[in-house]
Amino acid sequence: MEQAHVQEVERIMYEIELPKDFRFYKPGVGFTCKAKDVGMESYLSCLEEHPLECKFSVGFFGDMYYCSCSARIYVAKMLEK
Repeated sequence: MEQAHVQEVERIMYEIELPKDFRFYKPGVGFTCKAKDVGMESYLSCLEEHPLECKFSVGFFGDMYYCSCSARIYVAKMLEK
């Protein structure tokens, strides 16, 4: 990941106060959770087996879950094209 993108992700993570023990992000590795850009501006489709274990998981429509983590959304939209 380019330094500018790393800095932007770190800035966003600081703003959302990512918990220290957040298991879906590893420094130097990045996000380890599975999520997919589905064309929504503020959400990704959460593909984790146990989405409720993440504080950024939002449930809609029964068994469908979405990621609302702005840092994860940035990575998916800007870097995982």
